[in-house]
Amino acid sequence: MMEASEVERYFTRSDGTYLFARWGRPIAPIVFGVEDATLGVVKGALEAVCAMAGHEMAETDPELGTNVMIFFFRDWTELLDVPDLDRLIDGLTPLVARLSEAEANQYRVFRFDREGAIKACFVFLRMDEVLSAQPAETLALNQVVQSILLWSDLAFTDRSPLGRLEDGRVVLRPEIGALIRAGYDPVMPAMSEDPSHALRLAARMQVAQGGAQ
Repeated sequence: MMEASEVERYFTRSDGTYLFARWGRPIAPIVFGVEDATLGVVKGALEAVCAMAGHEMAETDPELGTNVMIFFFRDWTELLDVPDLDRLIDGLTPLVARLSEAEANQYRVFRFDREGAIKACFVFLRMDEVLSAQPAETLALNQVVQSILLWSDLAFTDRSPLGRLEDGRVVLRPEIGALIRAGYDPVMPAMSEDPSHALRLAARMQVAQGGAQ
């Protein structure tokens, strides 16, 4: 099980600040740019991760209609043609230019409510050779996991949140699953900027592990 220092690293950003946030409302997703089969895979991954976290999904969000928007595309400039997207994403044009120059293949934008909990997430996936080579199930699970909490921008630069079983199946690493469940424990706050929050997360993980034995 993770030590508190390792838990803290998952939510300590590259500028040295600690910031944790989870969803404060049911997730109501929509997916653009994929066939129905892939759409089912993405929604299945969302349902599985939400069930694991003890969080709800919904058909619609009363304020936003949909609060998770996942875009699949081939070129960043395609986003500039999406109607009204510039009203949802501040600075869309310079963002597209920056991501194009960096040859990035993914980007996530979060919005938060007054309490600091996540209220919306926009996931952008440029299907380059790397992402296109991934099975749909792996790609979907990876993106859903990285959208269920506000992780550090450095959280998964060295190691994926997913692991591979002996039979070849790709699954969520058990310690990451335990960390997500701890983050959604009702006794925990929906948002925290205090590094001591990591101590509480680690403690919840230890309690859950003890209960499972």
